[in-house]
Amino acid sequence: MSTTNRVAVVTGGGSGIGQAIATHLARNGRRVAVLDLNGEAADKVAGELQADGASAIAVQVDVSDPDAVARAFKIVRDTFGPTEILVTSAAIAGFTRFDKITFDEWNRYLAVNLTGTFLCLQAALSDMAVAKWGRIVTISSAAGQQGAVGQGHYSATKGGVIALTKTVAQEYGSRGITINTVPPFVIDSPMLREQQLAKKLPPADVLTKAIPAGRLGTGEDVAALCAFLCSDLAGYVTGQVIGVNGGAVL
Repeated sequence: MSTTNRVAVVTGGGSGIGQAIATHLARNGRRVAVLDLNGEAADKVAGELQADGASAIAVQVDVSDPDAVARAFKIVRDTFGPTEILVTSAAIAGFTRFDKITFDEWNRYLAVNLTGTFLCLQAALSDMAVAKWGRIVTISSAAGQQGAVGQGHYSATKGGVIALTKTVAQEYGSRGITINTVPPFVIDSPMLREQQLAKKLPPADVLTKAIPAGRLGTGEDVAALCAFLCSDLAGYVTGQVIGVNGGAVL
């Protein structure tokens, strides 16, 4: 895969899957902008990448805020140049019984997971369309493919991300821009452990019974696929749903 220093933006890059993706892209020679609602977490990841010899910056941003997203991409543009690679990993997740989901909770999930993805896509595509080159990976979820008990709000937003990805692929495929979505199943991450502590999810040994590979996924598993999809080698791969799930979703 090419190690040219293309500009990569990773939302939700301050922890978990996003951090693994940002790290993998940086090690492949990309100049990485780590975007996250948690500014301290973004600073920490960017600092670690810089200490490892990479070019990286941290930008605090609420992806559900149109003005904040515009400012964040302007910072990236002013620092590194136009966005060439985008991975949208920022999301919120949780469990609420369907009849207990409030209107405000529903709207918050839509705002962060779906509208946030939409806003970041628009911001990046404005740069990519001019360059006639771009690589985008949206991080969706197996819940968006098959639903998940107690996650009606989350599943709906991730299903929306999958549909949005396919639409953008059709609209921008002739412009040298690819976009694919990666729906993980169960990934060992701070978000997963938080849900386990809250007794919303069972321990790892129970979860792995539903996974033919016999283990939980890792952020690195997702990052490795993203690195390929963001490379020059993946120029003929677009509009695809490529699961990282250990065989749990076929």
